[in-house]
Amino acid sequence: MSTDNHVTIVGNLTDDPEVRFTPGGAAVASFRVAVTPRVREGDQWKDGETSFFRCNAWRRLAEHLGDSVGKGARVIVIGRLRTRSWETPEGERRSVTEIEADEVGASLKFAIAKLTKPGQSQSKDTGGDFNDEPPF
Repeated sequence: MSTDNHVTIVGNLTDDPEVRFTPGGAAVASFRVAVTPRVREGDQWKDGETSFFRCNAWRRLAEHLGDSVGKGARVIVIGRLRTRSWETPEGERRSVTEIEADEVGASLKFAIAKLTKPGQSQSKDTGGDFNDEPPF
């Protein structure tokens, strides 16, 4: 992970991540995160102005993201700022700055998460992969 352009945000997904595949077969997930700071006014706290960040995740991270979180989930995104530029069919130049995610995790501040590795059973059985009866 590069340290010259590093950003961390914590916020809520505005929609379910959209997972697509490039012509070469690489998965890419696009998602937006809403970040609302808490602001103190006197002895009261209130919501500050919300900022929205476009994010992209690639390959396995993209696939796992699509299988793990949805709209409203509170997430922690660690990544790098990237600017993309393109030209519209009308000839106008456009650009956008996005976060290219290196890591995405569920925030445990207001939720509980149960982690499973891909391919593992999602049952609550914690006895491992053994299906035999105990020997006693």
